[in-house]
Amino acid sequence: MRVILAQPRGFCAGVERAVEIVELAIRKYGPPVYVRHEIVHNKRVVEKLRSIGARFVDELDEIPDGAITVFSAHGVAQKVADDAGLRDLPVIDATCPLVAKVHREGQRYAEQGYDVILIGHEGHPEVEGTRGRIPGGVHLVSSVDDVDRLRVRDPAKVSYITQTTLSVDDTRVIIDKLKQRFPQVAGPDVRDICYATQNRQQAVHLLAQHVGVILVVGSPNSSNSNRLREIAAEMGIASYLIDTADDINPAWFANVDAVGVTAGASAPEELVQEVLNRLGQITPVEIENLEGVEENVRFKLPEMLWDVAGSPYGRMGRPQPRESERNSAPTPAE
Repeated sequence: MRVILAQPRGFCAGVERAVEIVELAIRKYGPPVYVRHEIVHNKRVVEKLRSIGARFVDELDEIPDGAITVFSAHGVAQKVADDAGLRDLPVIDATCPLVAKVHREGQRYAEQGYDVILIGHEGHPEVEGTRGRIPGGVHLVSSVDDVDRLRVRDPAKVSYITQTTLSVDDTRVIIDKLKQRFPQVAGPDVRDICYATQNRQQAVHLLAQHVGVILVVGSPNSSNSNRLREIAAEMGIASYLIDTADDINPAWFANVDAVGVTAGASAPEELVQEVLNRLGQITPVEIENLEGVEENVRFKLPEMLWDVAGSPYGRMGRPQPRESERNSAPTPAE
């Protein structure tokens, strides 16, 4: 059986940064380090960090006075940050820089008097954090039908922002509906959906043209992983979201010549390798790599960890310019 690997897949720069922040905080300050909510949505990642001294909590009141506190990659509401400040908790913010960018966009719209619409999923930590960062609140929409139900102060003064891990295709449909209802709506189109999410979705579109089944490695509460499985299903390909190799059912591959494997942005490569090993136990496999986008994004670590990291960019290293950029400007990094 042919097994084709999507490119890119797995960890994005924001997840890599968040995980490294927890590891470095434990190394610098010693365990335990308290993390509000799962640092990223992946069971294996959380278990490994817990094993070296991370303590995951739901709310700040579970954190002892003076304990090192990390905010997850999904971001937190301003009230959470303020409450941590009132308690003088030493905070290290692991919010993905792209999520923080969405916060700033929403705040800018609110300051200019716009009604701000957030396209996202109710209850997702990133959505809760973004809602809590924008003064005056936001209108949350998850579907085209939600757009019909919107009530705004001034239809000529409406803006939108998006959760970073949505389906590009689904989000475009909602944006088109917003533009129909509010022709002057201001927003970033789908640019707020992060580069890694878009790259992985594009890779699944390509992968689905070559295989009969797609396995998406990712945890059930991972938004971007769920979107990958949904995209494959919408293209008529049997697709399964698996947390680990133990979730694989050999019956999925009956009469299948080629299987595609990808991973959500919060799933580590070690899980992909375990899936490949498991497939090899089921039947002889020939592994191929699909061509795709090469990612070169790097995010700086918080300055308070540079000393233990050895550099502002940690283990990922400083971004290297692409060949086409070597004689021009250096690759930008946030």
